[in-house]
This record gives sequence, structure tokens and C-alpha cells, in this order.
Amino acid sequence: MNNTTSILILIFLAITFLQSSYDKLFYWKDNVEWLKGHFANTPLKNQVPLALLNILVLELITGILSVVGCIELFINNGRVFGYYGAVFACITLLMLLFGQRLAKDYDGARTIVIYFIPAILAVYLLN
Repeated sequence: MNNTTSILILIFLAITFLQSSYDKLFYWKDNVEWLKGHFANTPLKNQVPLALLNILVLELITGILSVVGCIELFINNGRVFGYYGAVFACITLLMLLFGQRLAKDYDGARTIVIYFIPAILAVYLLN
């Protein structure tokens, strides 16, 4: 199998983003309340629900593209959906990083970098 690394990274991205979007979708109120406090001293303080919805949509798109990309790679060595899943993962993570830096949550920002490394590796491998 020539695409083992790419498939494993896409599975990682799918699990990460689908679980995160599930959490946001089914625990919306809890997430909004926590994030209002997290962003209380930032320009995003009045935009938390809209920002969370934006991230939720991006995470769903990323997770779905990653699953479809994994299947596409496995079935016919296609790379289109996986590539776009990896790109969306990077965009989503950059948005999350921006939010964490804005909130001055440097530990949270550092954690996002850990997820960014395999995402950017997937972009490289699937390009």
C-alpha cells in the first residue's frame, strides 16, 4: 500500500475534527458560555456564537473531506478530497490559533501547533 502515511493522517484529522464538531454541536450552550469568558477581553467578545458556528462548519467540512479522502485514496489512489481535507484542516487550525493568541492563551496556541504539524504534512504528501 503506497498511501499508508496519508491514510493514517487523514484518519487522524477525521477523528479530530468530527469529534470536535460533534462536541460543539451537541454541547453548544456549554461551549458558548465557556468561550464568552475565554474571549471576554478580546474584540471577539460579542461575536462568540458566530465565530463558534464558523469553526463548527469548517470542522465538519474538514472531517467529511478527510473521511472521503481516505476512502478515495484507499479505493483508487485519488488525492483530491484528502488534499482539500488537509487544506481545510490547516485553515481551521490557523483560525483557532489566531483566536487563542488573541485571547492570550499561549498554552492553547501551543497545543494547536501539535495538530498543525500532521495537517501540513498531509498537504505536502497529498499535493
